[in-house]
Amino acid sequence: MTDINSIVKFLNKTLRVRSIKDSSRNGLQVRCNKRIRKIGFAVDASLSTFKKAKAANVDLIIVHHGILWKGFRDKTGLIKRWIMFLQKNKISLYACHLPLDMHEKYGNNIQLAQLLDLAKIKKFGRYHGKSIGYQGELQTPLTIDALAKKINRKIKSKCINLAFGKRKIKMIGIVSGGGSSAFTEAFQKNLDCFITGEASHMLYHAAKDLHQNVILAGHYETETVGVKALIPLIESHFGISTLFIDNPTDGI
Repeated sequence: MTDINSIVKFLNKTLRVRSIKDSSRNGLQVRCNKRIRKIGFAVDASLSTFKKAKAANVDLIIVHHGILWKGFRDKTGLIKRWIMFLQKNKISLYACHLPLDMHEKYGNNIQLAQLLDLAKIKKFGRYHGKSIGYQGELQTPLTIDALAKKINRKIKSKCINLAFGKRKIKMIGIVSGGGSSAFTEAFQKNLDCFITGEASHMLYHAAKDLHQNVILAGHYETETVGVKALIPLIESHFGISTLFIDNPTDGI
């Protein structure tokens, strides 16, 4: 068993959660125990995720999307219900949103860039004054269909392709999840394809009229890679039992 304070301190320092502004209240959101025997990693905090954690005898869940957000009022009482479930079953909850998106080693976007074997990787995707994504070059140019198939295979996604740009893709920009605001930057940098999780309705028309390729690889799917990257880190540092709790959102 490992002391929860040691795990929280390690994650806070590694992911620099206190130095990155975010709408999420990153860090330990619910504390229910002092000693941790097993940790579950998931994308979303939700009742179904918590029930899977309970069935797997998890003491701590580390998620990308937590339950506490700045300025959010729990008018439905759902957050209260979630916290009561966690407390009743003695499951603590740790959340890390933007710091995990943008981390240069364990983040969603660098992990996606590495899964696609991109070269010449550099920062991309400005959001509130910070770059949270990455751009790079395919070593061998691909069609959008071939690139989407590679993504589907790597992260078990079902990509939606907006094939309005160049036939052969080499230069790519990536911002996971709901990162469609970086589309403009991809256009300005003359990238061949922009990859994100999901997009607003009007992005379709913008991509079509500006002759840009866009791949929508799934909000959930593009954000599984960050929490998964933390698993071997935690295992090696603390020697504790871990598992990934898969709880997909059916392409939403």
